[in-house]
Amino acid sequence: MNKPTLVTGASGVLGRALVSAIAEAGLPVRQAVRNLAKARPDLDRVRLDYTDPSTIGPALAGAGALILMAPPLDPTAPALMRPVVEQAKTAKVPHLVFISAFGVNQVEQAPLRVVEHMVMDSGVPYTILRPHFFMENFSEGFLAPSIKAQNGIFLAAGEGKTSFISVRDIAAVALASVRTPLTGQELDLTGLEPLDHAEVAKIISEVSERPVQYHPLTEEEMAAGARAMGAPESAVGYMLMLYGAVRAGHAAAVTPVVERVTGRKPVTFREFAQANAAAWK
Repeated sequence: MNKPTLVTGASGVLGRALVSAIAEAGLPVRQAVRNLAKARPDLDRVRLDYTDPSTIGPALAGAGALILMAPPLDPTAPALMRPVVEQAKTAKVPHLVFISAFGVNQVEQAPLRVVEHMVMDSGVPYTILRPHFFMENFSEGFLAPSIKAQNGIFLAAGEGKTSFISVRDIAAVALASVRTPLTGQELDLTGLEPLDHAEVAKIISEVSERPVQYHPLTEEEMAAGARAMGAPESAVGYMLMLYGAVRAGHAAAVTPVVERVTGRKPVTFREFAQANAAAWK
């Protein structure tokens, strides 16, 4: 494949993993970012701002595939994604891989589910990937600061279990989706094992040698903490919905998709934690 795969959100946690996986496979990749300074300087990069439709066409020009991600926790995702999907069709992009989220197909009004339908109805050959909560949320995402500063994980997740997945495994499936390609498929991506947050804290404690604990919060406490950190009200509501599903036991399912598509099992949380122990020291 000589045409580049365009990766949106290329400077984020998952975006960086996607870019690395494609580049390491020897395939051309183009990073789409709002701020060019945040992209890898050794690889092709282009400015793409969902709020500026004039940036969409140039970013898509000549792309052999598009890996599309919506901004996290953003209920306006359908409005932001529609121009990209429409221009992907106009540009005759051969394949669109949309990174959705685990479980959204159970809630038809969920913003990412609306985008899924938009993609599937677009006429562009597509693959829908629905990854679960990232393991990297604990090492470099929104949960990392409280682990390092307070030795704590503070969430309204109750005792609910989650089948966490590493972005490296998500990227491996996305790469296979582009190379094969796995068109017309909807794939739910999880790790190997459902863990509650107390079990996660125990594993992080063991590999980092610091006394990390899980502190279950009420929804009101978690919302107040998110607001204090500057999260917009729309994102707070989205987060409450997600962790409500965790508490209700809807996040514990395990699927065999990663192994089926890539030929290898996804990493366990302990393996991930051991490889990333330096993040908590």
